[in-house]
Amino acid sequence: METVGFIADNLDLIAALTVEHVSIVGVAVGLAILTGVPIGIAITQNRKVADAVLYTAGVLITIPSIALFGVLIPILSTIGHGIGYLPAVIAVLLYSQLPIIRNTYTAINNVDPALREAARGMGMRPLERLRRVEIPLAVPVIMAGVRTAVVINIGVTAIAAYIGAGGLGTLISRGISQTDPRQLVAGALAVSLLAIVADYALLWAQKRLTPSGVRA
Repeated sequence: METVGFIADNLDLIAALTVEHVSIVGVAVGLAILTGVPIGIAITQNRKVADAVLYTAGVLITIPSIALFGVLIPILSTIGHGIGYLPAVIAVLLYSQLPIIRNTYTAINNVDPALREAARGMGMRPLERLRRVEIPLAVPVIMAGVRTAVVINIGVTAIAAYIGAGGLGTLISRGISQTDPRQLVAGALAVSLLAIVADYALLWAQKRLTPSGVRA
């Protein structure tokens, strides 16, 4: 009951921290989509390059977030942004690369060769075939990668509170430092709820973006 009372009394604070949290994840994953999808498409042309890129992205995602922040802080300190928003966005961007690149690569590679041949037979050039045939068919798998990246990084962003990035992790860090279970539980619940809402929202977007013929 104390936690419920704390949440009721601090709705404005929780809302503000949620906006900060969504801002970090949204900007980072948005940039990851803009970079990861083209990389995933490009590496379908060369298996060795694909293996190297996927291996590198896989290594990045295994680095503990605290360690990654520790690497980024001194590097970004040289430009005056050692702590706060920027290192949090860069860390989430790096963690988002693997699921987006891997799913894009897999989706494009798994397009039915017969459909490619049909597109060639219709006179489509490679870029036109990619835009009108391959990417629409790959959308469900690509969006699944985006959903994975978002859900994972909502949790990672909570840790970014320790480097002054804000977000819902602030409640968790305060709860730990002040031995206040109300803030700790409220922060954990808010992060979990945000992850669930984001996942369902992206699932809805995935269904809307998937061509009706593919959905059928």
